[in-house]
Amino acid sequence: MSSKLVAPSILSADFANLEREIKAVAQAGADWIHVDVMDGHFVPNITIGIPVVKSLKKVSPLPLDVHLMIDDPEKYAEQFIKAGADYLTIHVESTKDPAAVLKSIRSFGAKAGITLRPRTSVDKVLSLLPLCDLVLVMTVEPGFGGQSFMHDQVAKIATLRREISNKNLNCLIEVDGGINAETAQICHEADVFVAGSYVFGQDYSKAISALKEAKLPSSK
Repeated sequence: MSSKLVAPSILSADFANLEREIKAVAQAGADWIHVDVMDGHFVPNITIGIPVVKSLKKVSPLPLDVHLMIDDPEKYAEQFIKAGADYLTIHVESTKDPAAVLKSIRSFGAKAGITLRPRTSVDKVLSLLPLCDLVLVMTVEPGFGGQSFMHDQVAKIATLRREISNKNLNCLIEVDGGINAETAQICHEADVFVAGSYVFGQDYSKAISALKEAKLPSSK
């Protein structure tokens, strides 16, 4: 049995029927529900906020994996956690003191995550890994769904895997952006796959199973 976790991104779901969509992907074998929060400032798009997370928590049988693409996440972390975020991920570029925000996320009872834009060096997050339960590698520019996979970001996954292993840390590696059955194989060192259009654009069970079975292409 594969140890890969799959977190469908509701950014690609039917927003008029989110409860139905969430329960459908849960039944199809998903492990988490990925929620992209964008503020129109840190990224050039606006999605959902605290009230929607609170509503999702009431109907989701799966943990909520909330990715904050917002400025000053320290102002809102506690509110998102109270609303129901089980995992709360912040961008290293979004705050002057990411370490303090990560510590506060844990103090409020959630799992803490760190991420970075594709153009940001992975070195920016390495010292923060002991404060994290999750590190997210973006393989597209954050802000919009449906973008093409950026192959040059895969090296970050290998660097993180080496760092986590060397320091014996309990930190999951998540990858988000253009993930499908083929790109998941390229990212085989990751633990968690976020997928939006790939999951919601076809048979949910088939898509999720393909991601869970991701392995080195040469090992087929």
